[in-house]
Amino acid sequence: MFMLKSLFGKMWSDKDNIELVQLPSGSLYVMREDRRECVYERAVATIRRSSVPFQYVLAITPHMEDKEDEDAVMEETTFLIDEALAFRTSVRDQTPSFVWRDVQGESFEFVVDTAMCNSVMRSVFEVTYLQCAWERKTGQSHELATDEDLERLKPGEMSMPTANAGAPTRAPPAESLQIVTGTQEPTVVLTATADLYLYDQASGLFMRQEKHVTAKVAEVGRFLYWMVVDGAESPWLSQGVDSRMNMNFSLENLSAVWNYYDEQRHVYSWLLRFGEKAAYHAFQETFSHLLWETLHEEKWGKASGAEQQYLEQAYEQDVAMTDDEGESHHRTLLSPRHTAALSEDESDVDAIEAQLDPMDEEDEESVEAATQVDDVAPVMPDMGRQERNSALAVGYKSDRAFVVRGDKIGVFKHTDDDTLEFSTAINRISTPQGRSFVPQRVMLHDQDTDMVLMDPSNKHTLYRMDLEYGKVVDEWHVHDDVPVNNILPTSKYAPMTAEKTFLGTSRNGIFRIDPRLRDQTLVDSQFKLYATKHDFSAAATDASGRLAVASNKGDLRLFDNQIGKNAKTALPSLGDPIIGVDVSADGRWVIATCRTYLLLIDTLIGEGRYQGHLGFDRAFPADSRPLPRRLQLRPHHVAYMDSEVRFTPAHFNTGSDAETSIVTSTGNYVVSWSFEAVKHGNPYAYVLKRYGGTVVRDDYTYGSDQSIVVAFEDDVQLAKRAQLRKPTRASLAPTSTQPRTSAGRLRRQTQA
Repeated sequence: MFMLKSLFGKMWSDKDNIELVQLPSGSLYVMREDRRECVYERAVATIRRSSVPFQYVLAITPHMEDKEDEDAVMEETTFLIDEALAFRTSVRDQTPSFVWRDVQGESFEFVVDTAMCNSVMRSVFEVTYLQCAWERKTGQSHELATDEDLERLKPGEMSMPTANAGAPTRAPPAESLQIVTGTQEPTVVLTATADLYLYDQASGLFMRQEKHVTAKVAEVGRFLYWMVVDGAESPWLSQGVDSRMNMNFSLENLSAVWNYYDEQRHVYSWLLRFGEKAAYHAFQETFSHLLWETLHEEKWGKASGAEQQYLEQAYEQDVAMTDDEGESHHRTLLSPRHTAALSEDESDVDAIEAQLDPMDEEDEESVEAATQVDDVAPVMPDMGRQERNSALAVGYKSDRAFVVRGDKIGVFKHTDDDTLEFSTAINRISTPQGRSFVPQRVMLHDQDTDMVLMDPSNKHTLYRMDLEYGKVVDEWHVHDDVPVNNILPTSKYAPMTAEKTFLGTSRNGIFRIDPRLRDQTLVDSQFKLYATKHDFSAAATDASGRLAVASNKGDLRLFDNQIGKNAKTALPSLGDPIIGVDVSADGRWVIATCRTYLLLIDTLIGEGRYQGHLGFDRAFPADSRPLPRRLQLRPHHVAYMDSEVRFTPAHFNTGSDAETSIVTSTGNYVVSWSFEAVKHGNPYAYVLKRYGGTVVRDDYTYGSDQSIVVAFEDDVQLAKRAQLRKPTRASLAPTSTQPRTSAGRLRRQTQA
């Protein structure tokens, strides 16, 4: 019962969560006096917040797959949730449904797809509806409503059209409130026994809370899982299973460490330590399968053997990559003193020292001094304070950085003394016809003399800005039927050359664009269009033009430099959308950015007929997929940061002999991994720095692995990688945040 009450609490407490609850599949009908008409054969029912306090909307949206035009606007049927709708459960031909009546008196029925929506989901949906209706009626929080208050909102018999056989009838009473009264429990799919620890910021230790707790994961809806950790007397915590948990597994320590977010959005780090390898492996394997199901919305058994192997390898954090000779390296992720602290011994104190290397070895005063060295950003001009910086382009051939802010571009110069200063502003970006617009994406082009701009309101056309004159001088129509969602150079360093062509992607197409063509600039002979909607989201090229294309579904395709042909390698999805991708100059490495982790992939084929080739040029053997590595922040570091992880697209350093580091950001932090250390088996080899504002984008300057251009919402700064520090209490925690030692307080919150 605790699990389900916590489910309601989490849905409501996340103010950024517009959608409270959803039924992923069903059919919508309108009930006429003489007939019953199907409005949407396949639809999604969602209860979401409105912009007005205490008011909510019931939205019925047709499935995207049923739209012939992928760019067509999704038409919704919406209803303001109110007691007058007389919303209630019903049954049609032994299939559960929901019926209601709109303000014009028309009656509607949503027949639930029981294969996609189980009884728990339906109960959660109805109770959430009643809570929303209660808030609108009373102007008070639903937390003040009793079960009886919600029950009184249920209508009596509703007069419904009776022309068709099988018209809705009254469902068995009070089914929906079973979830509140406790007569219905979800199915437990994973159970494990372990010792529970909570990270204490004041001491820098994982403090043991209780031995031999029971960790359970239950299915509370189709592909919706919930984890509860029960103690001997009462539960410790409860939360949904998703990527925000930032789950880290360590075979060496037989532990699972993750983040928990309370209702005030504070972040905590919990640790389960298992007594033996068998218990650890069982939990790690099943949990990763359930997370995959949550993200893919399909059962684990439907994945192929190769896909399953690929996923399981991605969660094995203690395995090293291979070097140029194909030899593997293994590096222990904890020092011997950490391992000893984790040993099972009755004399062991109730604390585990955290892996904040070297938290107690570095002079925190020197860290604080380094933090303040370059915190003075170049002053942005008054370019419209209602706008925020949104995009960044760093020159390869020039020493300029360009920052998009609304319909303006700020130009910054990299000076001889290795600083960044404001140079000029390009005001009111507009088409040759004089219509202003806010660029969605920008790309430097033709030896950094031009910038290609994308207008989000016209996806079939691109614009060329002459940077010397600071104005748009050309309009390039790409194709009547192919929208452009992304643009990128034809090769990694093409912007340094006079190369005129470049590449573009749509949601399911890849093509070359040649601005010298008349009428339509898409090159028909170099156009690959997929029949299915892959939902491409990001792409990047190496120095020879080989192409990596990622999608919002989380998969990744590797192409050789012949645009228009099939991918040589298709790598399966872990489930999270990929928001950015970069490729090393030689094509050996790909770094893909997801919300809470980076995915590093070695494209070298290690065995078989094409051993020594890259996955861009040849297909990997079916039984020898590349080894993916997840780069994450340690959960107790995230607890110090006290904010969710939301990575910006990561980049390798460029223009040097070889890539040596990776840079990204999350919130107020710039984060950089040592590439060599990662390849040798340490996925936690990162340094970072906290700044005073939210980072929008960041990238290395050309030819350096030390200078990083950082665009904040309002300012721009040149950061030095040498001034990034290993995670310590001084380098991590916001200055206004006091260390939290609140195990007891947290426990009381989770039991509320």
